[in-house]
Amino acid sequence: MAAATQSVLAKVPSWGKLLIGVVAAAITGGAYWFFFYSDTAAKIEGMNRQKLALRDEFVQTQQAQATYFADRDELAVREQRARELNKVLPPDSEEDAFLSSVQSASNAAGIDLKGYAPQEEVAQTFYAKVPMKLEMSGKFQQIAKFAFELGKVDRIINVENIELTEPKLVGDEVILHARCLATAFHALKPKPAGARGGSPAPGTALTPAPAGSQ
Repeated sequence: MAAATQSVLAKVPSWGKLLIGVVAAAITGGAYWFFFYSDTAAKIEGMNRQKLALRDEFVQTQQAQATYFADRDELAVREQRARELNKVLPPDSEEDAFLSSVQSASNAAGIDLKGYAPQEEVAQTFYAKVPMKLEMSGKFQQIAKFAFELGKVDRIINVENIELTEPKLVGDEVILHARCLATAFHALKPKPAGARGGSPAPGTALTPAPAGSQ
């Protein structure tokens, strides 16, 4: 059988043998491309597409992360500014805190706080005034220091209309009776539709200062 095959091949001219080799190589290459290369190429192309998609997703994630950190930092700055603004101009009258500041200033100055009388709020465009009449006694330097100490607190508090009367000589010191108007401020909240402004006026009688306010 092998001899017969060799005999047949021997009769084929050289160009025929070359053609048979080319055809056999083409069939082998086609089979390799069909079964191996095309499948591998498709997988490589799919992986490249996946790589590009992952790269785009990573870039978007980095941008989102940067935006998040920027928004977080901006929010922190705004919250800090809001806290500082609330100290200077609180959203409510906070009369108790106002009176506490007055008592702290009187203690620091060493004056005798005789009494206080909260007054009716005076609404402005964006804020309201919270006035309080004060009555005290002490040396001139102590009264001046009281005004200075009250101006050092975080909240804005003005001291005005200071009246010094009834000077008395106690030892080597002159003790004065003083009246003044201390005014704090607070931000106004937006009023609902139909709401009426204004609040009942508190009594104007001076309330004696609580014990231990000196």
